[in-house]
Amino acid sequence: VRNKGEALDMSLATKPVNRVAVERRVATITTRRSVKNVQQAAWLLRSVTMIDLTTLSGDDTPGCVQRLCAKAKNPVREDILEQLGAVELNIKVGAVCVYADRVADAVKALAGTGIPVAAVATGFPAGQILHKHKLEEIRGAVADGAQEIDIVIPRKHVLCGDWQRLYDDVKEFREACGEAHLKAIIATGELPSLSAVYTAGMVCMMAGADFIKTSTGKEKTNASLDVSLVMLRSIRDFYDRTGFKVGFKPAGGIRTAKQALSYLILIKEELGDEWLNNELLRIGASTLLTDVERQLYHCATQHYAADNYMPMP
Repeated sequence: VRNKGEALDMSLATKPVNRVAVERRVATITTRRSVKNVQQAAWLLRSVTMIDLTTLSGDDTPGCVQRLCAKAKNPVREDILEQLGAVELNIKVGAVCVYADRVADAVKALAGTGIPVAAVATGFPAGQILHKHKLEEIRGAVADGAQEIDIVIPRKHVLCGDWQRLYDDVKEFREACGEAHLKAIIATGELPSLSAVYTAGMVCMMAGADFIKTSTGKEKTNASLDVSLVMLRSIRDFYDRTGFKVGFKPAGGIRTAKQALSYLILIKEELGDEWLNNELLRIGASTLLTDVERQLYHCATQHYAADNYMPMP
């Protein structure tokens, strides 16, 4: 199901956000909520299915992408799954995310698995290329087989308060995606306030974004619980008004299983169980899976393993 979007209405897209209240709310996530034992293993296995396993490095090669895709197909060691009684769950990651130039490699490596390929586009990470080139990059990635496109919004529109331009640009990106899902990267670390984060997310959803995403992973400040709370509230407001469920993707700096669980708890409390699946929730990460696999090993054996015992390209 795709987000058809709606007309831009700034009276609905604008809302003051109280930073102190936001910080007070998210502070409770890590202090009054914990998941242990069998329940922890179940939550961690679910988190694996929501990971967009990512490689976005300047030295990416076809071989790097092939190794990443091999891990995507078998993200948790089989002996760990056997001890947890989870072999039949057929655990796979949510998607593999690569640069547009590497899409064809990923599509070939994942053929027949059902794992979608996501491509970053529109001049990722800065977005400082011509608009026509952004559209060409999207169309090229889709033509190569990408089923999801992670676009970066032009931050200048937010910083200058040109919300109509932001809406128009994202709407054109949405059209260029065709049947591919569009994830709009808000780049929250480069926005001036939480109110701007709320409005940027709402405008992107009005323009047709299927997901809103916190960060590129390349900013000084990436995903955090406070900006995530604001974005989740905007998703809830959009759903209350339109009846359409937009997905959420925190990305950048999420490296530990404990962090991943904090995001799952926040989303469960703010949006409910309906969002706890990989059609509506993804976690953008390149190193998170190693720590999740270590924690699953501990759940299975009551011992911790070194990182090198968890194969990861």
